[in-house]
Amino acid sequence: MSSAPTPHPPLPSQVPTPLSGWPVLRLGFRPFYLLTAAFACLAVPVWVAAFLGYLPWNRPLSALLWHGHEMLFGFAAGVVIGFLLTAVRAWTGAMTARGPLLGALALLWLAARVAALWAPYVVFAVLDLLLLPVVALLLLRVLVQAGNRRNMPLVGLLLLMAIANLLFHLGVLQLLAVDPMQMLHAQLALILLVVTVITGRVVPMFTKNVTPGLVIQSSGRFEWSLLAITAVALILWVGAAPAAVVALASAAAALMHALRLYRWSPWVTLKRPILWVLHLSYAWLPLGLAMLALAQWGWVGESLAIHALAVGVVGGLIIGMVTRTARGHTGRTLVASAPEVGAYVLVLSAAVLRAVVPAVQPEWYVRMLEISATLWALAFVLYLVVYTPWLLRTRLDGKDG
Repeated sequence: MSSAPTPHPPLPSQVPTPLSGWPVLRLGFRPFYLLTAAFACLAVPVWVAAFLGYLPWNRPLSALLWHGHEMLFGFAAGVVIGFLLTAVRAWTGAMTARGPLLGALALLWLAARVAALWAPYVVFAVLDLLLLPVVALLLLRVLVQAGNRRNMPLVGLLLLMAIANLLFHLGVLQLLAVDPMQMLHAQLALILLVVTVITGRVVPMFTKNVTPGLVIQSSGRFEWSLLAITAVALILWVGAAPAAVVALASAAAALMHALRLYRWSPWVTLKRPILWVLHLSYAWLPLGLAMLALAQWGWVGESLAIHALAVGVVGGLIIGMVTRTARGHTGRTLVASAPEVGAYVLVLSAAVLRAVVPAVQPEWYVRMLEISATLWALAFVLYLVVYTPWLLRTRLDGKDG
């Protein structure tokens, strides 16, 4: 007579934690989404005011480099950190940073943003350089303990971001012969690679989950080829390869991303704003890469291509994901309200005005810059109005997270 096998006790990190402490520090998305959204409301208008001469700028870091750094290493990296601290817990079932540790990570992020404006540059650089490697090591520890090898490359991308940030600061301090702007391009490239990986996993899954009978055809070979050609194109661009080579690689990557989007059947999402915002934002990736190719021949300004990728892809996907993931992880339905749809429209409209309209009407550049910055800020104001109460309170279903 056989006996039932004795169940193994759960790992300590997998044991459900009783609800305690501040809700805002129970899962990574809560403090980081709040802080980055508030920062987004302020940083872009400040940059435009400084750029147009309405606001005096007396910092060691030029207004242009501050804007690029803080939107890529501050805003976008902060959202990525909040997302990964949340997603790795969902992927592994193991606990990621929470409570005092999570609070310390959020305060470190905030301290760097404040130091960029009011502290000596070296203080800003030291504070700014700490967060990415610390988060990478914390996530690596969880993934190793859970035996989750599939997601370890994302930790590698975080470490590459940390290296790009280090080179940026060394370049600004003239301790290394590195162009800081090139490191901003490198960071944008790394974020786009994260986008390529994450969207390939979640966007088709989200779309199929709410569309009965939908078949999305893809293959591992296609996905790896897409990632490879995207990486090659971006490396060639960051490395200042010959223009014709960058253009060819960027155009090839644009075509592959367009094909990928077509395979996702974006037309089935038209009645679901929380889905179409992801598809529309992703559509900026082939468009932005195509503009980058055209920029190599001088047909459009490279800055416009960069902002098609930064505002359209990164900004659009961020406003889409920080609404969807926050709804899911606070126990709410995955249906966007009118203010959230308004935020989607504002961010995507800001991308059009910032990257496309000036390409057609260059003389409208300053006015489009002012309007797009206003729309961007209003979008994240709407996010804060809706989500601040939710992120500061316990989940609706009473669960931890």
